[in-house]
Amino acid sequence: MKGSGNVFDIKIWWGLLAGLVFLGTVHGQLYMDREGVVVFEASEKMFEPVKARNGSVSALFDPSDNSLASLALIRGFRFENSLMQEHFNENYIESDLYPKARFKGEILDFDLERADRTTREYVLDGSLEIRGVEKEIRPTVKVQKIGNILSIQGSLTLLPKDFKIEIPKIVENKIAKEVVVRFDFKLKGNEGL
Repeated sequence: MKGSGNVFDIKIWWGLLAGLVFLGTVHGQLYMDREGVVVFEASEKMFEPVKARNGSVSALFDPSDNSLASLALIRGFRFENSLMQEHFNENYIESDLYPKARFKGEILDFDLERADRTTREYVLDGSLEIRGVEKEIRPTVKVQKIGNILSIQGSLTLLPKDFKIEIPKIVENKIAKEVVVRFDFKLKGNEGL
């Protein structure tokens, strides 16, 4: 949704999320994290690290169909170097036009009833949207359930060109061709929300 990052759009998203949580309490268990972590790194040896962290990513898991959805506000990514952060938002991601990254998908062959302290690996099949461009992804995730907390961790490798992100020639040797993205969600069951 190009240019749809206004406050009204964010309020609608949160309203829908709250509605889903309400329906989850009526019709079944939902798991939510409002402080999920996404870290990406595109560093090249010999140059300044290109790494950012966002610790306020929202994620929602519905065990009735194993669906997982997440939303990251692009301006929530923090770099150690403020100039790098400015260039990221203004020149590469254009966060005023594309303020959010979204994921929606399904954890294949997952069964909440079997989930426990043992960490198990599953395939996460879904679609990632960055800069208004959607790309199908299938990373492996590690899932563990302790009490009312469902931990979902994983990583994937992305190419900037897949999301129409252009790296200027002057810095192309300082930024990796592949971006490693790691995510860590600690989702609480709805009775713990």
